[in-house]
Amino acid sequence: MKPKHIFIASSLVAIICIPAIYLYMPSIVWILWLVVPIIVIGLVDIIQTKHTIRRNFPVIGNFRYLLEEIRPEIMQYFVETDTEGRPINRIYRSLIYQRAKKVNATTPFGTQMDVYETGYEWMDHSIYANNHADIQHESRILVGGDACLQPYSASILNISAMSFGALSKNAVLAMNTGAKIGGFAHNTGEGGISPYHLEPGGDLIWQIGTGYFGCRTEAGNFCEENFQKNATLDNVKMIEIKISQGAKPGHGGILPASKNTKEIAAIRHVKPHTDVHSPPKHTAFEDAKGLMHFIQKLRDLSGGKPVGFKICIGKKDEFKDICEAMVTLGIKPDFISIDGGEGGTGAAPIEFSNSLGMPLKDGLSFAIDTLRGYDLKKDIKVIASGKVLSGFDIARVIAMGADMVNSARAMMIATGCIQALQCNVNTCPTGVATQNKSLMEGLVVKDKAQRVANFHEETVKSFIELVAASGIRKTEKLTRHHINRRIGMNQVLKYSEIYPEVPEGVYLKQMEKVIEENGVG
Repeated sequence: MKPKHIFIASSLVAIICIPAIYLYMPSIVWILWLVVPIIVIGLVDIIQTKHTIRRNFPVIGNFRYLLEEIRPEIMQYFVETDTEGRPINRIYRSLIYQRAKKVNATTPFGTQMDVYETGYEWMDHSIYANNHADIQHESRILVGGDACLQPYSASILNISAMSFGALSKNAVLAMNTGAKIGGFAHNTGEGGISPYHLEPGGDLIWQIGTGYFGCRTEAGNFCEENFQKNATLDNVKMIEIKISQGAKPGHGGILPASKNTKEIAAIRHVKPHTDVHSPPKHTAFEDAKGLMHFIQKLRDLSGGKPVGFKICIGKKDEFKDICEAMVTLGIKPDFISIDGGEGGTGAAPIEFSNSLGMPLKDGLSFAIDTLRGYDLKKDIKVIASGKVLSGFDIARVIAMGADMVNSARAMMIATGCIQALQCNVNTCPTGVATQNKSLMEGLVVKDKAQRVANFHEETVKSFIELVAASGIRKTEKLTRHHINRRIGMNQVLKYSEIYPEVPEGVYLKQMEKVIEENGVG
């Protein structure tokens, strides 16, 4: 007999027998409170047409959906090993929590990593290691080229772009307060500058995306007047043009009417309770030269603050075109943020997250080498972002040529995120990535702000200790030669072999030769 038939037969028996039994045993009335709801649920399951499992397996079929709902928690807490979790495993989540709380962050009984597995990486140490106390604890990076009138002294580790709207107001307040305590910068994300970014007084990197939120006209185009009002705020230290991000490059996005509250609409300069689209590309410029002119315009309107752009490398020739435009026009960004395809977002099509965008190490090495090839790297600071969680992650990208790093998910975890994977459904249980007021109230700003500052302090300290262990006194002396990667059981290559550096100015000479041969002035 099929489960559906068993249920129907059992229900009929219960309906007939229970009243009869009640006549002789009135005290059994309590069983009705158990049986009747089960019968009702089963009947609803049979009648509904959306779920085949529930129609064929009334009542018990619902357990399938219940288990599916709690599957991430079951996997995270009971099934996955410490090294298997995705996107961030238990080892690194625990590391972030421990550093945020300033509790013991050491590990017992040796590494859990398989050091002979392909992909394992490590850093060369020296028998003539330095005392980390003798190395400057926090290297500051001066961002701003010759055309910049207000250069910014940045921390080597900062908060990557996350918008208010994607994050709750309490999460934004906690992160910016943490940035104020620790003396590092907080990227606003493309959602505009909210009061919660400004209230604590932490340094801001204002990100401007294709929707020009906070600096747009009613039609959605760039507005110089609105830009200038925000760009000249004291909190705003740098301005970043978002061309693409690693999690969903070339996609754009939509802010649905249901999430477009009056508060968010006011911040983004849009009409409330309407769908607001972010196009996949900018309308303020159409090519590499247009981007350079736009950078110059923003620098002038901001009073000479550092201006740069964020990009996930896609077509290599397009990045080379940007570099040639810098050379031709003599206009250079003050910084470039390189995002990796492994970067995260609150919501992205799975094809974009999994199958589009160059991973960080490949994109970063290419960008650094291209800038070197056009003799531009000395004038432009490079920021790396994409799953930066630990001191070694910082060391790895600095060795590749980056000047500083941004981290988003690590900062979320320091703020209380438990990787519940509910960022896109407004039900984040820790109040970090939700606009649900009852959930966000559970996030205590004062406590989490200190944890964000602690995580920053301890992670930078761990990076400095690694540098000291390698026998280096200055972080800028860290090179690709210091990082090793196992590519087979019996074969190890250094980053300098995997990502060989391009000689300084080699592309510039090629460009000048082509111009000379073609007689182009």
